[in-house]
Formats: sequence, structure tokens, C-alpha cells
Amino acid sequence: MKTAALIVLGLIVALMVYIRVAPSDAARWHVPLGFEADETLTGGARRVIPGDAETLGRLDAIARATPRTKVLAGSVAEGHITYVTRSAGFGFPDYTTVQLADGHILIFARLRFGKADFGVNAARVDNWFQALSRT
Repeated sequence: MKTAALIVLGLIVALMVYIRVAPSDAARWHVPLGFEADETLTGGARRVIPGDAETLGRLDAIARATPRTKVLAGSVAEGHITYVTRSAGFGFPDYTTVQLADGHILIFARLRFGKADFGVNAARVDNWFQALSRT
């Protein structure tokens, strides 16, 4: 019984290490966006707001100030940025792509591991928008 418990514990630890060190492939996550309406998904969220390059710059500053968030690829100058935000406890990565397109800012936040994010991505993006409205 102890051997089985140690094996299970070892597998859990190995999985948690993999989640923290698995590389993020920019080619997979930093992709063009092409939706037109807000949608909350089981594992993420899509949002559309009116905006321009100046709005994108302010949103970028808000995203970069978010704890455990870093840029994976892109820039404000390109009008297309993808961020990685890691959860506080286990370090699960979530990817958020922001793109300026035709007077709108498209945002797609989604999880990498699992099937449901329990609304974390939608809440983070909506918090970014609230912060944006205060700037």
C-alpha cells in the first residue's frame, strides 16, 4: 500500500513540475484573432471592445502590471501581444492574446492545461477592462 501511495505521489509531483517548466510555444499561442463578439467559454473568454493604439498601450501596461504575467510574444507596436499569466498556487499557465483590429481590441484568454478554468480567464480580462475604464 505504501509503494502505491509513493508512486501516485511521485506522479503528482512530476506533473506539477512539468506544468511549471513546460515551454510555451509562441507559434501555438500567439495567433491572429478573428471573432466579433464576446463569449465566455468553459476554458476561457473572448472579448471585444472599441479601441485604438493608445488604448492598446494602456491595456498593455495593465496586463504587464498583473501579478505573474509576462509577455510571450508581440508588442504594442505590432498591435498584437500574447501574455502568459500563471496561477498563484500551482503555476498553471493561461494565455491571453490581445489584438488591435479595425478600431476594436480583441482579447482571447484561455487555459493550457485542463478543461475548465472556473471563470478565472474571464474575470482577469474583465478586471483589465475595469482598470482600463479608470485610466
